[in-house]
Amino acid sequence: MPVEIPEVSVETNAPGATSDSRATAAPSGAQAVQRALGILHCFRATGSDLSASDIARRMGLSVSTAHRLARTLVGAGFLDQDDRTSRYRLGPVVAELGLLAYHQRGLHHAAPELEQLSRRTSATSDLAIRSGRHALVLVGSSVQPGTGLGLRRPLHSTALGKVLLAWADPADGGLEPLLPLAPQTERTIVDPVALRAQLDAARAIGYALNDGESVPGVRTLAVPILNRAGHAHAALAVRSTPAVMTDERIAWFRDRAQACADALEVLLLPPHRRRLRESGLPGE
Repeated sequence: MPVEIPEVSVETNAPGATSDSRATAAPSGAQAVQRALGILHCFRATGSDLSASDIARRMGLSVSTAHRLARTLVGAGFLDQDDRTSRYRLGPVVAELGLLAYHQRGLHHAAPELEQLSRRTSATSDLAIRSGRHALVLVGSSVQPGTGLGLRRPLHSTALGKVLLAWADPADGGLEPLLPLAPQTERTIVDPVALRAQLDAARAIGYALNDGESVPGVRTLAVPILNRAGHAHAALAVRSTPAVMTDERIAWFRDRAQACADALEVLLLPPHRRRLRESGLPGE
């Protein structure tokens, strides 16, 4: 049966509104949905439970409004509340939807391939998709084993992110939504012109590199997993140190990463979304 989310009345931040009017005014449907989704996003950066005060602080709401919204989400199954501490955690509906999305994207097929790639290269390996301004690692060594949290990293400072930008769907808006580019290390490219040139070079050679631009002393090579339109469905990376991933061995790492990406294209994409092979037939 469909999940029904009760209609809620929450405060508005309209200029000039008094505390009494804010407490009783009902926001638009879009604003209520945005706030509810914002509460769920509060749990993205932490593996711990949150109190109503924690949620209010992160959302910029009053504690009473945060509590009222959270209770609505509890009623719909999107949050749970601890009877002893009154703190909130993500609920069973979120777990169900997460598992459904994970399998619908075929990500359950990716872990064995990444493990095999890591064994072959003695490097860590990750698979990421784009999530707004970030590359979101969903499978691989960077997924935190203690919490299951994925790793969100800025697109411009990672090899995974550069691949997702270089082979992005033009509808995603290019670099403009990412500006200004914040430095992560002293090597991070923050000049949009220089970054665009690097993305052009990545498309020409088929891979992107990150040399200490995200974490000092770490070198990462990433390749795209492309759909039939030639856009990045996901990005695959192998990560080590410059002493292991030397300039002379870049081609060796690239070839193994690309072989894994080709296998994952078949596993992650339905036949009608895969690239046409040289035979002229859809990849199977």
